[in-house]
Amino acid sequence: MSHFTSEDEALLQSMLRQLLQSVKEKITGAPSVECAEEILLHLEETDENFHNYEFVKYLRQYINNTVGSVIEEETEKCTSAQNQGEVSGYDTLVQRVTKKTRESKEYREMMHALKNVMMVVVESLINKFEEDRMRNKELDSKTKKERQSGYYTDNCSDSDSSFNQSYTFMSQEQLQLLVERLDPIQPKEVRQEALQTLCFAPPSDILNSESWPNLRKHLTTSLSDPDATFSEKILRFYAKTFSSSPFNMTREVYTSLARHLELYFLSGEYSLRISAGLDVSDTDINCLLKKVRLLNEYQKEAPSSWIRHPEKYMEEVVESTLSLLSVKHEPNHPASPDFLSPVYFLALLDIKAVWFKKWTHAYYSRTVVLRLLEKKYKSLVNAAVQQCLDYFEFCKAAVNKNSRANDFSQQHCSDKQNFSYTGRELQYVYFVHSLCLLGRLLIYKQGRNLFPVQLKNKKDSVSITELLVLFTQLIYYSPSYPKTALAAHTDNYSPASLVMEILQVFCDQTGCAAECLYTDAVIKALLHPVQSLLSGTEVYINCLETTLIDVADILARIAAVEDGLSLLLYGENEKTAKEDSPTAVHVIVQFTKKLLHDDISLLSGSKILPVVKGAFIFVCRQMYRTCEGLQMVIPYGLHESIGEAWKKMSLLSERVPTPVTGADSTSSISLESKNILLWEETLLDALLNFSATPKGLFLLHSTGAMNDCVNFMFSSLSKKLQTNEYEEFGNRVIVTQMATTPTGAVALQSSGFIKALVTELWALLECGKDDLRITQPKSTPVDPIDQSCQKSFLSLINLLTYPAVFELLSKQDIPNKQTYSLREVPTDIIDIIDRLIILNTEAKIHSLFSYEQSHIFGLRDFIIDGLSVERNHVLVRINLIGGPQERILPLRVLDEGSDPYPWPMFSSFPLPKCYLAEIPRKAEFRQDKDLDKLLSLLKSPEKQTGWTEICRKQFCKVMKARPDIISGTILAELIEKFVSHLSESQLDCYFSTGNYKAMDADVKNESLSSVQQLGVEMTVRYGKYLSLLKEDAENGLCFVLMNCEKFLKQQQRTVVSSLCCLRERYAGYDWFASSVFLIMSGDGEKTLTFLQRFARLLVSAFLWLPRLHISMHLPITTVESGIHPVYFCSAHHIEMLLKAELPLVFSAFHMSGFTPSQICLQWITQCFWNYMDWSEICHYIAICIFLGPDYQIYMCISVFRHLQQDILQHTEAQDLQVFLKEEALHGFRVSDYLEYMESLEAIYRPMLLKDMRNIRVQNT
Repeated sequence: MSHFTSEDEALLQSMLRQLLQSVKEKITGAPSVECAEEILLHLEETDENFHNYEFVKYLRQYINNTVGSVIEEETEKCTSAQNQGEVSGYDTLVQRVTKKTRESKEYREMMHALKNVMMVVVESLINKFEEDRMRNKELDSKTKKERQSGYYTDNCSDSDSSFNQSYTFMSQEQLQLLVERLDPIQPKEVRQEALQTLCFAPPSDILNSESWPNLRKHLTTSLSDPDATFSEKILRFYAKTFSSSPFNMTREVYTSLARHLELYFLSGEYSLRISAGLDVSDTDINCLLKKVRLLNEYQKEAPSSWIRHPEKYMEEVVESTLSLLSVKHEPNHPASPDFLSPVYFLALLDIKAVWFKKWTHAYYSRTVVLRLLEKKYKSLVNAAVQQCLDYFEFCKAAVNKNSRANDFSQQHCSDKQNFSYTGRELQYVYFVHSLCLLGRLLIYKQGRNLFPVQLKNKKDSVSITELLVLFTQLIYYSPSYPKTALAAHTDNYSPASLVMEILQVFCDQTGCAAECLYTDAVIKALLHPVQSLLSGTEVYINCLETTLIDVADILARIAAVEDGLSLLLYGENEKTAKEDSPTAVHVIVQFTKKLLHDDISLLSGSKILPVVKGAFIFVCRQMYRTCEGLQMVIPYGLHESIGEAWKKMSLLSERVPTPVTGADSTSSISLESKNILLWEETLLDALLNFSATPKGLFLLHSTGAMNDCVNFMFSSLSKKLQTNEYEEFGNRVIVTQMATTPTGAVALQSSGFIKALVTELWALLECGKDDLRITQPKSTPVDPIDQSCQKSFLSLINLLTYPAVFELLSKQDIPNKQTYSLREVPTDIIDIIDRLIILNTEAKIHSLFSYEQSHIFGLRDFIIDGLSVERNHVLVRINLIGGPQERILPLRVLDEGSDPYPWPMFSSFPLPKCYLAEIPRKAEFRQDKDLDKLLSLLKSPEKQTGWTEICRKQFCKVMKARPDIISGTILAELIEKFVSHLSESQLDCYFSTGNYKAMDADVKNESLSSVQQLGVEMTVRYGKYLSLLKEDAENGLCFVLMNCEKFLKQQQRTVVSSLCCLRERYAGYDWFASSVFLIMSGDGEKTLTFLQRFARLLVSAFLWLPRLHISMHLPITTVESGIHPVYFCSAHHIEMLLKAELPLVFSAFHMSGFTPSQICLQWITQCFWNYMDWSEICHYIAICIFLGPDYQIYMCISVFRHLQQDILQHTEAQDLQVFLKEEALHGFRVSDYLEYMESLEAIYRPMLLKDMRNIRVQNT
């Protein structure tokens, strides 16, 4: 190994240089020295030419010559041992030979000689590199001059790779020598040469060396050298360090640079003033900007890595930054207000304070930043607030002087590039930086805790609300900032757009919005331009239309959140709201109406006026699509204004010419027609969203736009325009509301919506999904509804309400064809019944590809149940009436054990007795003082003042103490006496009924409908089961129903309508009259007398639905809509109270696409039959009669409260509709919730009774 000669060394040097040149690109692309070493170590794996390099060939030959004999000897030994069974396997052989070779004397001597010669070779290469570098020094000097000629070219950018220059590997001795040469006492030439060497050294070696502390001091000192060459080279080294070294090393470089700048700004040497402006082409300023920029680039990159290091390291960086930015002259200094502080330079380079955004993004660093701001550097926050205040004062002054705010920077805007900033421009740049910093600060709770702030020139402190008011006022007081050189190719830096960005972020942050935006002061500031236009006062606002659109955008975002909506509707404190200062909703709706009527003179002729209108309509829409919002909007008749605007637009859209082939699509006619169609769709969408609530749907009908709105909705859904999940839920709610009314159901049918739903359902049942890859045969379905059909199933359930079914299926026959083609697809509900439910012919069965699954679905959907075992459940359910404790329904699943299904099959009458629950014997009533007092009050001929209220209180007392007493004959007597008294009082009578005398003869000439006959049979069967009726009760009930129909017909209108429900008698069965008949124990005369008296009271309109069928007591528009007051009044308020009292339940309904109004209408229409036991039904009727019609609403809210946990569970299981429609109200007792209902009465009665009494008023 000592055979290496000088020729060998020269040869090795040449070959090593060749190798390094060949892999130069791979090494220079490495992010660090460690990575470069890894690349070289694994070169054989990654470089296909590895074995062709001369250096590699030389090494292979040298190794072979040196240890080749050792390898051969060991191989022979191992092979011999392997043959004798001592060693097995090729891998073991290789490992053993390798181990023995590395332990040999020859190998150790070879490695020692190789290391020695390679050290000599590498040292020679380094020396050679130094010589080459010195020869290129003159070229470097020229390059430097060229770089200096460009004013804003950055030679120190830390984005440059640290490997763009070759490395000089240095020993500790060389580093120590370098430190000594960089000492400020050394001659300039020595220091420059040392700096040049430093720039080519690996930063990790420098920072890890023992000499680094001293070197850092020398570098910091040299940064202040008058010769810019020094600072430039140091910054280049810093940039390379930042890009290639870990955070624990670079923090020291950063803090030293920050400290250098801090000392520079505090020194007497620095004398820049804001008023003098800033010329960035000046060499000294250019150098200063480079230093600040390097800091800023590091500020933006450091957060990505500092979480992996101790917090104290990060705190050093943060504190050094905040300390630098807090630099300012002493207050008594004559130039203090005009001092151009470091924060101005940072703002020039990072105008939107991206550095601060990144520092506060993660909790880890945000906590440190905000803690330091609070404890030591709050002056930074104060200065930012002061800057915003100063800029706002400037804007106000400009408005007062010129009547229109002119941009102060326009005079400085020119076509050619400008490298200088005026004092005002510097102030504006700092304002933008301050605005963005404060906007970020206020997002966080700890940041908001820094407020209020106390400013020097202001007596009172500045609160968050005052700051937000200032931000808001900047939207319309500040000038529209032009796209100057500062913003020509980047973002819009106008105050309005910046404030909008901040406010939009606030709106998305719940806690931030509540503390910052949801105050009367901020809303008032937002509405200032709107209020000014409404009142007709002079408006000094640039870009008025843009300002209004911005204001509407923020208002819409506020209205989209519950707390924000409440603020707009009721103000910050609903209880202390003043009548003389209307809340935001009144201002917004009035302004929107004026816009729709083109009654704002300043906006007339504006090209973007439709956009302004649309923006404010959208704000209103966010409010009126909720029950509480609609209540506030109704008095203004906004639906009428939107409806009128739509009618005008629809007339214009009809005149839009048909596009001609070859015509210029960009012509003015084409553009105008597009705008007309777009505006028409905006109005239709606004009208459609009224139908999100029961009363809103009623108002929509009055506009005449129902069909057009549904067509628009179906068209939008067909085009897949609604991708937002919230909007999808909203559309499902709208469809459910529509289907609860006859007019809505007809509109859904005519639009093609039902056809599309049925077609999609058929495809899922019979064809399966197209995109489903079949890898194995489908198993027989176990669940009644296959998961793939669940969504369609629920949609169909939402659709099939009684009003919809009656309207869509009335007097239609089932097709029952002789043959069905396999390609014949159902298109409506009657087809579904024919093909999936009434499978009464072989032709129907053979036409199904998936008979069992499809038939199960059909039964489950229409009757909400299943097949085979479930068919028995269906038959028992539809033939047996009773509450949860009055009927026993067979299970839908098989039991485990020897007898899996113990239930007898029901296929013919009579019903097996095992399904009839035994009615518990009622305990004999003991005398009750409270009941006796109530009866004596009712029987007393003299009615004292406040008699009605006394009776109600006494009734509540009995209901709470002994609710079981109020039943049977006692209940009949109570309601009979109470109603008799009320019907004789003019104050309590709401309807006038005229005289009617019941006659059997009249009844005999009439016949009951098939629906009524079926209802009579079921009622009598139920009454006999309850032991309330005798054998001949059927005639008595027919007598009551026929006389009721004739009695009510005297008060009905003649209506010409296409709706089936308005062409003839009341569509459904009279469950309330039947309930009274049972209460009166089958006494027909008594029942009829009671109902005639009861019909005079307001409560009859809501308990007894046939009472107002095409009634003359309702406005003609209400009658023609076919929508009952129970829906647009009771159900509407149920939804409103549910949202306020049980928000989780309300949200569950919304998520399910189902509505509380639909199930409540079903409960109320059938008087809770099959949902509650008879005793609870009696109590429901009693509390509504005694305590008022609003108790119907409180009753439903109590039921939802009782079911809350079940509703949440079934929402998660995605079968809420099925649960609510099928299941009885287990465990619900009216008396248990009476106190809760009384608490609701105390809050809501004035509003509810007012609305209920207004059903006779047009469009309520």
